Amino acid sequence: MSETPMKFVEGTDRDAATRAIEAIMADELDLARLTAGVRSLTPGQVVDVLDRVTSKRRAVLYRLLTKDQAIEVFEILDPSLQSDLVGALQDDDVAALFANLDPEDRVELLDELPAKVAHRLLQGLPARERELTAVILGYPQGSIGRRMSPKTVALRPTMTTTEALARIDERLHDAETVYTLPVTDGHRVLLGVVSLRNLMGSAPEVTVQEIMQQPYSVRATDDEEEAARRCADLKLLALPVVDNESRLVGILTVDDALWILEHADSEDQARISGVEPLRRPYLTAPVSGLVRSRVVWLLVLAIGATLTVQVLEVFEATLEQVVTLALFIPLLIGTGGNTGNQAATTVTRALALGDVVPRDLGRVLFREFKVGLSLGVLLGAVAFVVTGIVYGRDIGMVIGLTFVSVCTMAAAVGGAMPLLARTLRADPAVFSNPFISTFVDATGLLIYFGIAKVVLGI
Repeated sequence: MSETPMKFVEGTDRDAATRAIEAIMADELDLARLTAGVRSLTPGQVVDVLDRVTSKRRAVLYRLLTKDQAIEVFEILDPSLQSDLVGALQDDDVAALFANLDPEDRVELLDELPAKVAHRLLQGLPARERELTAVILGYPQGSIGRRMSPKTVALRPTMTTTEALARIDERLHDAETVYTLPVTDGHRVLLGVVSLRNLMGSAPEVTVQEIMQQPYSVRATDDEEEAARRCADLKLLALPVVDNESRLVGILTVDDALWILEHADSEDQARISGVEPLRRPYLTAPVSGLVRSRVVWLLVLAIGATLTVQVLEVFEATLEQVVTLALFIPLLIGTGGNTGNQAATTVTRALALGDVVPRDLGRVLFREFKVGLSLGVLLGAVAFVVTGIVYGRDIGMVIGLTFVSVCTMAAAVGGAMPLLARTLRADPAVFSNPFISTFVDATGLLIYFGIAKVVLGI
């Protein structure tokens, strides 16, 4: 990817640009006005418009761009929309756009395309570009090797600053970044890094070895989210990527790292809410895609909710004796579910930030137990007083004790499940809110009716 962040182009006014273009398109497709209108927009504004129109209109608008505009816009489009355009454009146009992409962007687009189309595009690349793309394709899905750029400017430690700057100038237009430069030996083993600022500020006869710093790096097979988080945490402009023998194979720039983290966060937020991530802009997603992203989770949760029904059947006789107990079921299981969700969301976020790791399970469990107990005591005390005044002391005692027990249990389970998920190499977000709500509903009812039978003697 280029060093300009994908979606953060100055001057973007999404709503105004979209309204202007749609107004022109509605005016009997006045192509002269439409062409002038779309060409007057910045690349970021064009992308915002293309994100919000139908596939047919998107292809019409894209064809009206100048060649330079078209290349720049294509580079920053979402890969799913790139794939849509590939099917709408002529083969020659597609080949030219594909060749102008950076290798890591090509790989992302290839993942969206049918195998035959992907193979044809690869074969049409110049040999050097095909080789660079093949390097990235060789790494597994989800690894940082699939997101790095192989276009690096590597320096030698024996170079003087004059020689180093000459090499940078020679490779300037072919490099992913020149602000952070890896230093390697003759076998491409990473020795250090040096900033362009330090090079330009040093005397001509100073060698790179004298001003280089110890490098931070990641392995090409490392998880992309973990590598991106490392780059962001270290506040680096770029992070060298090495193989198992510490040989330089590419570089991860900060804008690519932020893009990875943004997508990972969107995915986590979707799954925490019980839906699958769309992987494309909302307004361009077909209704069938929206349905598919939600229906599986709803079915799973509906099946899980049958546990709650079965618990109610078991205690049907108890409810018949004390009908008042039924009034508090939504309140108690709702509070338990919310408590578990709060704990799960907090721990899932801490996992993503690296604040906790699976081996911290015991500490997290103990902390959440104390948090849940404290919350339960506070809520239970209020419930005991209010419910006791209205329904009597015994009912107040049942509700108060249930709050204490359910909140303690829900917080402990909610805090532990994301860590257990990570241990099992599953997505912690999947184990969070939807499943916790279902689990807490069933167990909360068991706790509630168990306390009621003891306190009320029924």
